[in-house]
Amino acid sequence: MPDIIVCFKWVIDEAYIRTGSSGALDFRSVNYKLSDYDRNAIEAAVRLKEECGGTVTAVTVGTPGATKGLKDALSRGPDKACFVNDQSFDNLEPSQTAAILTDVIKGRLEYDLIICGEGSSDLYAQQVGPRLAEALGIPCVSFVQKLSIDGNRIIAERKVEEGINIMAAQLPALVTVVPDINNPRIPGVKDTLMASKKEVISVTADDLPATYEPALQTVSMTAASMERNCITFPADQAGIQAFVEALAKEGVLR
Repeated sequence: MPDIIVCFKWVIDEAYIRTGSSGALDFRSVNYKLSDYDRNAIEAAVRLKEECGGTVTAVTVGTPGATKGLKDALSRGPDKACFVNDQSFDNLEPSQTAAILTDVIKGRLEYDLIICGEGSSDLYAQQVGPRLAEALGIPCVSFVQKLSIDGNRIIAERKVEEGINIMAAQLPALVTVVPDINNPRIPGVKDTLMASKKEVISVTADDLPATYEPALQTVSMTAASMERNCITFPADQAGIQAFVEALAKEGVLR
Protein backbone atom coordinates (compact mmCIF):
# COMPACT_ATOMS: atom_id res chain seq x y z
CA MET A 1 0.00 0.00 0.00
CA PRO A 2 1.64 3.24 -1.13
CA ASP A 3 2.40 6.27 0.99
CA ILE A 4 1.46 9.26 -1.15
CA ILE A 5 2.46 12.88 -0.66
CA VAL A 6 0.50 15.59 -2.46
CA CYS A 7 1.76 19.17 -2.54
CA PHE A 8 -0.56 22.17 -2.63
CA LYS A 9 -0.47 25.96 -2.40
CA TRP A 10 -2.82 28.51 -0.83
CA VAL A 11 -3.13 31.38 -3.33
CA ILE A 12 -5.01 34.62 -3.92
CA ASP A 13 -8.45 34.12 -5.45
CA GLU A 14 -8.31 36.20 -8.60
CA ALA A 15 -12.09 36.71 -8.49
CA TYR A 16 -11.57 39.21 -5.65
CA ILE A 17 -8.91 41.34 -7.37
CA ARG A 18 -10.18 44.78 -8.31
CA THR A 19 -8.80 47.34 -10.75
CA GLY A 20 -8.33 50.94 -9.69
CA SER A 21 -8.94 53.97 -11.89
CA SER A 22 -5.23 54.15 -12.74
CA GLY A 23 -5.16 50.53 -13.87
CA ALA A 24 -3.34 49.34 -10.75
CA LEU A 25 -4.59 46.11 -9.17
CA ASP A 26 -6.27 46.41 -5.78
CA PHE A 27 -5.58 43.46 -3.43
CA ARG A 28 -7.05 44.99 -0.26
CA SER A 29 -10.21 42.86 -0.31
CA VAL A 30 -8.84 39.63 -1.71
CA ASN A 31 -9.70 36.20 -0.40
CA TYR A 32 -7.63 33.06 -0.79
CA LYS A 33 -8.24 29.60 -2.23
CA LEU A 34 -6.63 26.27 -2.89
CA SER A 35 -4.72 26.52 -6.17
CA ASP A 36 -6.93 25.18 -8.95
CA TYR A 37 -4.28 22.79 -10.28
CA ASP A 38 -3.61 21.43 -6.79
CA ARG A 39 -7.24 20.40 -6.41
CA ASN A 40 -6.66 17.96 -9.26
CA ALA A 41 -3.46 16.74 -7.61
CA ILE A 42 -5.24 16.08 -4.31
CA GLU A 43 -8.09 14.31 -6.08
CA ALA A 44 -5.61 12.11 -7.99
CA ALA A 45 -3.86 11.16 -4.74
CA VAL A 46 -7.10 10.34 -2.92
CA ARG A 47 -8.41 8.23 -5.81
CA LEU A 48 -5.20 6.20 -5.81
CA LYS A 49 -5.60 5.65 -2.07
CA GLU A 50 -9.18 4.49 -2.61
CA GLU A 51 -7.99 2.02 -5.27
CA CYS A 52 -4.76 0.77 -3.69
CA GLY A 53 -4.98 1.63 -0.01
CA GLY A 54 -2.16 3.42 1.77
CA THR A 55 -2.08 6.97 3.07
CA VAL A 56 -2.15 10.49 1.64
CA THR A 57 -0.27 13.36 3.27
CA ALA A 58 -0.95 16.88 2.01
CA VAL A 59 2.07 19.20 2.25
CA THR A 60 2.21 22.97 1.82
CA VAL A 61 4.72 25.78 2.31
CA GLY A 62 3.36 29.20 3.28
CA THR A 63 2.80 31.83 5.92
CA PRO A 64 1.13 31.07 9.28
CA GLY A 65 -2.05 32.71 7.98
CA ALA A 66 -2.58 29.94 5.43
CA THR A 67 -4.21 27.60 7.97
CA LYS A 68 -7.56 27.75 6.14
CA GLY A 69 -5.88 26.03 3.24
CA LEU A 70 -5.06 23.06 5.47
CA LYS A 71 -8.72 22.52 6.32
CA ASP A 72 -9.75 22.84 2.68
CA ALA A 73 -7.12 20.35 1.56
CA LEU A 74 -7.89 17.85 4.33
CA SER A 75 -11.63 18.03 3.61
CA ARG A 76 -10.87 16.61 0.15
CA GLY A 77 -9.63 13.26 1.45
CA PRO A 78 -5.99 13.28 2.63
CA ASP A 79 -5.33 11.53 5.95
CA LYS A 80 -3.06 14.20 7.40
CA ALA A 81 -1.20 17.37 6.49
CA CYS A 82 2.25 18.87 6.94
CA PHE A 83 2.28 22.67 7.27
CA VAL A 84 5.69 24.25 6.64
CA ASN A 85 5.22 27.84 7.71
CA ASP A 86 7.00 31.05 8.50
CA GLN A 87 6.13 34.71 8.10
CA SER A 88 9.00 35.06 5.62
CA PHE A 89 7.58 32.38 3.30
CA ASP A 90 5.38 34.89 1.47
CA ASN A 91 7.44 35.59 -1.66
CA LEU A 92 9.46 32.44 -2.19
CA GLU A 93 10.93 31.67 -5.59
CA PRO A 94 9.94 28.18 -6.90
CA SER A 95 13.47 26.82 -6.40
CA GLN A 96 13.25 27.84 -2.74
CA THR A 97 9.87 26.17 -2.31
CA ALA A 98 11.28 22.97 -3.83
CA ALA A 99 14.32 23.13 -1.54
CA ILE A 100 12.13 23.57 1.55
CA LEU A 101 9.91 20.67 0.51
CA THR A 102 13.02 18.55 -0.02
CA ASP A 103 14.31 19.31 3.50
CA VAL A 104 10.94 18.46 5.05
CA ILE A 105 10.19 15.32 3.04
CA LYS A 106 13.68 13.86 3.46
CA GLY A 107 13.71 14.33 7.20
CA ARG A 108 10.13 13.71 8.26
CA LEU A 109 7.87 11.97 5.75
CA GLU A 110 7.70 8.50 4.25
CA TYR A 111 6.63 8.33 0.61
CA ASP A 112 6.35 6.10 -2.42
CA LEU A 113 4.75 8.64 -4.72
CA ILE A 114 4.64 12.46 -4.76
CA ILE A 115 1.95 14.26 -6.75
CA CYS A 116 2.00 17.95 -7.67
CA GLY A 117 -0.18 20.11 -9.87
CA GLU A 118 1.41 21.12 -13.18
CA GLY A 119 1.78 24.66 -11.82
CA SER A 120 0.20 27.05 -9.34
CA SER A 121 -2.68 29.42 -9.98
CA ASP A 122 -0.53 32.46 -9.19
CA LEU A 123 3.02 32.08 -10.55
CA TYR A 124 2.42 29.03 -12.77
CA ALA A 125 6.19 28.52 -13.03
CA GLN A 126 5.86 24.72 -13.41
CA GLN A 127 9.16 24.34 -11.56
CA VAL A 128 8.45 23.01 -8.07
CA GLY A 129 7.59 19.41 -9.05
CA PRO A 130 10.58 18.76 -11.35
CA ARG A 131 12.99 20.53 -9.00
CA LEU A 132 11.71 18.52 -6.04
CA ALA A 133 12.15 15.23 -7.93
CA GLU A 134 15.69 16.21 -8.94
CA ALA A 135 16.62 17.09 -5.36
CA LEU A 136 15.20 13.81 -4.05
CA GLY A 137 16.86 11.81 -6.83
CA ILE A 138 13.65 10.15 -8.06
CA PRO A 139 12.00 9.85 -11.50
CA CYS A 140 9.69 12.65 -12.61
CA VAL A 141 6.84 12.40 -15.12
CA SER A 142 5.19 15.74 -15.96
CA PHE A 143 1.79 16.75 -17.37
CA VAL A 144 0.11 13.43 -16.57
CA GLN A 145 -3.56 13.05 -17.55
CA LYS A 146 -4.06 9.45 -16.36
CA LEU A 147 -2.29 7.68 -13.51
CA SER A 148 -2.31 4.23 -11.95
CA ILE A 149 -0.10 2.11 -9.70
CA ASP A 150 0.98 -1.34 -10.87
CA GLY A 151 2.93 -3.14 -8.15
CA ASN A 152 6.10 -1.16 -7.49
CA ARG A 153 5.74 1.16 -10.46
CA ILE A 154 3.42 3.84 -11.80
CA ILE A 155 1.81 3.89 -15.23
CA ALA A 156 1.37 7.46 -16.47
CA GLU A 157 -0.40 8.66 -19.60
CA ARG A 158 0.01 12.08 -21.15
CA LYS A 159 -0.79 13.87 -24.39
CA VAL A 160 2.06 14.81 -26.71
CA GLU A 161 2.10 16.30 -30.19
CA GLU A 162 2.42 12.87 -31.77
CA GLY A 163 -0.47 11.34 -29.81
CA ILE A 164 -0.70 9.61 -26.42
CA ASN A 165 2.49 8.81 -24.51
CA ILE A 166 2.32 6.00 -21.92
CA MET A 167 5.22 5.74 -19.49
CA ALA A 168 6.21 3.52 -16.58
CA ALA A 169 8.46 4.56 -13.71
CA GLN A 170 9.71 2.72 -10.65
CA LEU A 171 8.58 3.90 -7.25
CA PRO A 172 9.46 6.11 -5.52
CA ALA A 173 8.58 8.70 -8.17
CA LEU A 174 7.02 12.12 -8.65
CA VAL A 175 4.34 13.16 -11.13
CA THR A 176 2.77 16.49 -12.02
CA VAL A 177 -0.83 16.26 -13.19
CA VAL A 178 -2.94 18.38 -15.54
CA PRO A 179 -6.59 19.37 -14.94
CA ASP A 180 -7.77 16.78 -17.49
CA ILE A 181 -6.87 13.98 -15.07
CA ASN A 182 -10.11 14.31 -13.06
CA ASN A 183 -12.93 16.45 -11.73
CA PRO A 184 -12.12 17.33 -8.10
CA ARG A 185 -14.76 16.41 -5.55
CA ILE A 186 -16.65 19.09 -3.67
CA PRO A 187 -16.32 18.53 0.10
CA GLY A 188 -19.54 18.15 2.05
CA VAL A 189 -20.34 19.37 5.55
CA LYS A 190 -19.21 16.08 7.10
CA ASP A 191 -15.91 16.22 5.18
CA THR A 192 -15.25 19.74 6.45
CA LEU A 193 -16.02 18.78 10.06
CA MET A 194 -13.80 15.70 9.86
CA ALA A 195 -10.94 17.77 8.40
CA SER A 196 -10.52 19.69 11.66
CA LYS A 197 -9.88 16.41 13.52
CA LYS A 198 -7.08 15.19 11.24
CA GLU A 199 -3.41 15.35 12.19
CA VAL A 200 -1.40 18.39 11.12
CA ILE A 201 2.39 18.32 11.41
CA SER A 202 3.74 21.84 11.87
CA VAL A 203 7.25 22.68 10.69
CA THR A 204 8.70 26.17 11.13
CA ALA A 205 11.74 27.87 9.60
CA ASP A 206 13.69 27.15 12.78
CA ASP A 207 13.26 23.42 12.13
CA LEU A 208 14.89 23.62 8.69
CA PRO A 209 18.64 23.08 8.11
CA ALA A 210 18.94 26.17 5.88
CA THR A 211 17.65 29.75 5.88
CA TYR A 212 15.35 30.92 3.11
CA GLU A 213 14.90 34.64 2.57
CA PRO A 214 12.14 35.94 0.24
CA ALA A 215 13.58 36.16 -3.28
CA LEU A 216 10.72 37.65 -5.27
CA GLN A 217 9.80 41.33 -5.31
CA THR A 218 6.86 42.81 -7.20
CA VAL A 219 7.94 46.11 -8.71
CA SER A 220 4.59 46.99 -10.27
CA MET A 221 1.44 45.30 -11.45
CA THR A 222 -1.32 46.70 -13.65
CA ALA A 223 -4.41 45.21 -15.20
CA ALA A 224 -4.36 44.16 -18.83
CA SER A 225 -6.24 46.47 -21.14
CA MET A 226 -7.56 46.21 -24.67
CA GLU A 227 -8.20 49.09 -26.99
CA ARG A 228 -9.64 48.70 -30.48
CA ASN A 229 -8.87 51.19 -33.23
CA CYS A 230 -11.27 49.52 -35.67
CA ILE A 231 -8.89 49.69 -38.64
CA THR A 232 -9.64 47.15 -41.36
CA PHE A 233 -7.31 45.78 -44.02
CA PRO A 234 -8.21 44.10 -47.32
CA ALA A 235 -7.44 40.38 -47.53
CA ASP A 236 -4.79 40.69 -50.22
CA GLN A 237 -1.03 41.06 -50.33
CA ALA A 238 -1.16 44.85 -50.01
CA GLY A 239 -3.53 44.56 -47.05
CA ILE A 240 -1.26 42.06 -45.28
CA GLN A 241 1.72 44.35 -45.81
CA ALA A 242 -0.25 47.31 -44.42
CA PHE A 243 -1.32 45.20 -41.43
CA VAL A 244 2.30 44.25 -40.64
CA GLU A 245 3.42 47.87 -40.94
CA ALA A 246 0.63 48.95 -38.58
CA LEU A 247 1.70 46.40 -35.98
CA ALA A 248 5.30 47.55 -36.28
CA LYS A 249 4.25 51.17 -35.83
CA GLU A 250 2.40 50.25 -32.62
CA GLY A 251 5.48 48.49 -31.31
CA VAL A 252 3.94 45.03 -31.40
CA LEU A 253 6.49 43.83 -33.95
CA ARG A 254 10.17 44.75 -33.84
